Amino acid sequence: MSQPERYELPDLAAMGSFGKAIATKLIPGDVIALEGGLGAGKTTLARGIIAALGHDGEVPSPTFTIIETYDAPPLRLPIVHADFYRLNNPTEIDEIGLDDYREGAAMIAEWPDHAGGFADERACLSILLEARGKEGEDGRIAIARAGPDWLGRLP
Repeated sequence: MSQPERYELPDLAAMGSFGKAIATKLIPGDVIALEGGLGAGKTTLARGIIAALGHDGEVPSPTFTIIETYDAPPLRLPIVHADFYRLNNPTEIDEIGLDDYREGAAMIAEWPDHAGGFADERACLSILLEARGKEGEDGRIAIARAGPDWLGRLP
């Protein structure tokens, strides 16, 4: 993992721009591991990335479904949007068939620690989101750490 890069995201527009910057660099096999507490903005950032890849519509939170997929086309590349919050044990990802979903796609993973984490993968960009102020009223801070395959591609 690289040294952390810090991004100030004062509002929703900045979060959207950050998502777009990530989307322009995304390739199949990549993992965007989104960490942070409840309400930190993980799903908001995921929505920004997916919209920037060409999705024109609602992006539901996969909290209950665990996995939502988005095809290419219309997206520039296939995306797996996963929310592992409800997993009790990382071995449950095998039961879900996560590897099958990931074939040829990039993945956006919320609560990656509940799935055992992905930071050891070369193509992982880990982003810790922290809300500033009460309930993020003063924006967010994103702290990104890049796996080796992301070096030189950071937004």
